[in-house]
Amino acid sequence: MIDLHNHLLPGVDDGSRSVAQSIRVLESFTRNGITAVCLTPHMLASEAASGPTEDHDQAFAALRAAAPAVPTLYRGAEIMLDRPLPARVAESRRVTLNGTRYVLVEFTRMVTFQAAAAALAHVVELGLTPVLAHPERYACCTPEAVRRWRELGAAIQVDACTVAGSRGRAQRARALVADGLADILAGDNHGDDRSLATPRDFLAEHDGALQAQLLLERNPAAILAGEALQPVPPLAFRTTLLSRLRHLLTENNE
Repeated sequence: MIDLHNHLLPGVDDGSRSVAQSIRVLESFTRNGITAVCLTPHMLASEAASGPTEDHDQAFAALRAAAPAVPTLYRGAEIMLDRPLPARVAESRRVTLNGTRYVLVEFTRMVTFQAAAAALAHVVELGLTPVLAHPERYACCTPEAVRRWRELGAAIQVDACTVAGSRGRAQRARALVADGLADILAGDNHGDDRSLATPRDFLAEHDGALQAQLLLERNPAAILAGEALQPVPPLAFRTTLLSRLRHLLTENNE
């Protein structure tokens, strides 16, 4: 498996605080079958034109020197589109995922559908493919909205562990997978115990081994290589009585 969204570059954002903490997580990743990780520290679009900062470069050098051989470490960033993405990001590709045309982006949680669509279309116009992080977090997220964003040229990264959750956000995440609108799953680990093993096992329980292979292995590998993504078939999640009761309780409490 390959994880393209995490905050394990130590001491640079709200993720892992030290090399030792990152190493502990990477070792757990290896035990769970994760073979490659793209480090994606937070970055604002207004700061992204200059590429990685010096402290990011130093943190990466320190982590790489101490990290195990597996998982393989790659670099990128999670870019908050607080303004239109500068053209220099596309020209240099220093903060894209492994230097490819794919760039991981996010919005504030209350972004409107129209604002997100305009920002994603601008990234596409620059010659990049925006990989939209955790769309299930956004207030405007619906399958219809995500379908439109994909039509504009965006790829969709659903939060891996949220898919297996029980709250309202998990319902939105599963709806995207169910409709075949997710391109990859990623963990968004911040130095904690979140792992791709959770959604892998959850999807297997719902006869989603093919979807898991595409979402966790094939498509993430294609992104690292700058290649085209493969469509992920819809998945019919089985609904149990317990999950229906949880959904009703969640709706009543939100």
